[in-house]
Amino acid sequence: MTDLSKDQQTELEAAAFRRLVQHLRGRTDVQNIDLMNMAGFCRNCLSNWYMDAANASGLEMSKDQSREIIYGMPYDEWKNRHQSEASSDQKAAFADNKPVDH
Repeated sequence: MTDLSKDQQTELEAAAFRRLVQHLRGRTDVQNIDLMNMAGFCRNCLSNWYMDAANASGLEMSKDQSREIIYGMPYDEWKNRHQSEASSDQKAAFADNKPVDH
């Protein structure tokens, strides 16, 4: 493996993060509950981690602001456009698999 400088590592991590966000924005067919059930995180988790990182760096950021960064639009607008009601099976799987820190 190539030795990376701290700056190179940060650059690559940022690029991978941007690509993940872009991918999730394009996959509006994948519901957050499906992400949670399969991967243990969702768009909301990602936005919370973003907000936590901003706040830890001394930047004040609200949940609404961080969600708009991740979703590419206000969260309520995204929900109205793309979110469907979770099925009984999805809800049951979520209850069984819900991470402790979510």
